Amino acid sequence: MSHTKQYEYDNLEIIVNKRLKNTYLSIDKDKKIVIKTPYKSQSFVNSLLEEKKTWINKQLVKIEKCMPLHEVEVSSLAEIQDKLVYYSQEMDLAYEKLSFRKMKSRWGSCNSRREITLNKQLSFVNRELVDYVLVHELAHLRHMNHSKAFHSLVESYLPNSKHYRQELKKIRLS
Repeated sequence: MSHTKQYEYDNLEIIVNKRLKNTYLSIDKDKKIVIKTPYKSQSFVNSLLEEKKTWINKQLVKIEKCMPLHEVEVSSLAEIQDKLVYYSQEMDLAYEKLSFRKMKSRWGSCNSRREITLNKQLSFVNRELVDYVLVHELAHLRHMNHSKAFHSLVESYLPNSKHYRQELKKIRLS
């Protein structure tokens, strides 16, 4: 069941599923507001939208500011892998395995088995941002958290790391 006209927001989808125990509110990259709920009452939806209005507007502005990925590949996956080898040697931090896959919300990850997974979409961002992701994931081999020591390690190899982190947040993953 979808409603669009009787609410404040134009791009709204309401999915009523009686098997749900909770109500979920999300906004996709096309700025569509999705409410999944066990309740079909219009007054419930209106009160939810009113209660979450500040959050919704903040998310819509954030999405508006997002930049799409480059349309042309900036680095090949082989170049990214070579760069990871370089930083691994430079930082004296060895990883066990590297894999690439498409991820919806992350640029990379590192687990306790010393395996690094990188988003395939990294090949479509500027090289300095790729370097940041690589150094960031390698730093997790020493610090499996985002502590001050972790950020200091990243900063020691990339003095502009805070700027790079902010730039990555502005890019919309597809």
